[in-house]
Amino acid sequence: MSRKIWIIGASSGIGLNLVLLWLEKGYSVIVSARSATKSKELISLMGKYPSKLTLINIDVSNESSIKDSLEKIKSQEHKIDLLFYNAAVYNTFDLDNWNIKDFEQMVDINYLGAIRVISILKDFFQEQGFGKWIFNCSLSSDFGLPYGGAYSASKAALVNILQSIHPELKRKNIELQIINHGFVNTRLTKKNDFEMPQLLEPIDAAKIIASQIEKNKGFEIRFPFKLALFLKLLKILPYFISLNITKRLLK
Repeated sequence: MSRKIWIIGASSGIGLNLVLLWLEKGYSVIVSARSATKSKELISLMGKYPSKLTLINIDVSNESSIKDSLEKIKSQEHKIDLLFYNAAVYNTFDLDNWNIKDFEQMVDINYLGAIRVISILKDFFQEQGFGKWIFNCSLSSDFGLPYGGAYSASKAALVNILQSIHPELKRKNIELQIINHGFVNTRLTKKNDFEMPQLLEPIDAAKIIASQIEKNKGFEIRFPFKLALFLKLLKILPYFISLNITKRLLK
């Protein structure tokens, strides 16, 4: 029987490439985004996979929108094997250019959006009796780096709450995984005006994620190796060392 995947946040970048990879594997994929039904790329895929791809608009900042999306799926599907949360907003700025609205937007989508989805979908998965949830986080959740703290703070909050609910979900037969990856060449990272080490193309990142989901049963999937190791070391080093290292990243 074909696996059924619901991915939230897949109109471009990693999400869109994951949709393509999963469709090629023969999976049934439900794609949700703010304007999923208007995406030229997704509409094109619909023409190629009419029986395997479903498009449903969703706004993760709105509880009613999430509930409506779930009701549409429940009316069409008998189960969801895998939920992949990929919705994200990203901005960087220095201390002199803080904009509270940017902070609020990143918290609202990156963190609270995931919380809303969990809160609304948990009963569905509990009644189903099984499932797997995957949340696309970030290696930046390991340590706050100059100029990127608003984004990494929202992702760190997400990682923390997922760690906390993992035991309860395990008891309910729901698997939980997080993806902590580095820089990927998307419309979000094009905002960066600094060199991004080990920058990956979206298709390459998607291939790693898809492959790791199939074979990695651990809580965390993290890549690329060198950047992941560097940030892990920053996290465990004494602050007088780690903060002296990050000070060198200032422009």
